[in-house]
Amino acid sequence: MTIAENIARIRENMAAAAREAGRDPKEILLVGASKMNDAAACRAAIAAGIDALGENRVQEMVQKLEEHAYDGAPLHFIGHLQRNKVKQVVGHVALIQSVGSLELLDEIEKVAAARDLVQDILLEVNIGREAAKSGFAPEQVLTGAETALERAHVRVRGLMTIPPADADRDANFRYFQEVQALYVDMDQKLFHNKLEYLSMGMSGDYEDAIRAGATMVRVGSAIFGARHYN
Repeated sequence: MTIAENIARIRENMAAAAREAGRDPKEILLVGASKMNDAAACRAAIAAGIDALGENRVQEMVQKLEEHAYDGAPLHFIGHLQRNKVKQVVGHVALIQSVGSLELLDEIEKVAAARDLVQDILLEVNIGREAAKSGFAPEQVLTGAETALERAHVRVRGLMTIPPADADRDANFRYFQEVQALYVDMDQKLFHNKLEYLSMGMSGDYEDAIRAGATMVRVGSAIFGARHYN
């Protein structure tokens, strides 16, 4: 199947999952996780109406920016972001989805202030409390959001999470529900119900994420095909 056909099929699945949950399919955005896919694949996804493209690796993102791979669609950074790479990302993407520490938050603030811009971000939640994974623990999310509100050059738009890879489907769904509850709580307490983005779900679980309340899903291999690592 072509990239366009894959996107059409995923849109149908997204709409069905939304309707099951009594939701409007139009409120859910599809982000194409384009890691290890070339500029032509990115352009094909844009032509097929992808809502945004998301990159995991700074070096790959910079190269594809030079190739104008993302022209016509918002670009998100969705991978682990090291503080020494922040300068290469801030101002070049519409949304940094993976802000998982106060140190990274402050580095983004510093770079954005120097460039006189406001960088939109999502706070990443380490919902499985995995030692090897970045992200705020659930009980730290409000503190992270409060700290961000004190910064003039970052703007929190919501939350992002990736459940543990070894979670079964039921556990995965519970993780999604927990993050959705955190999102609602944070939105009500700090943001006057104005948050927009709850980014949950990837190729294998985006439908369950939508049933649990996701407003944004990050889909890679189901759009672009299996990745082949060197």
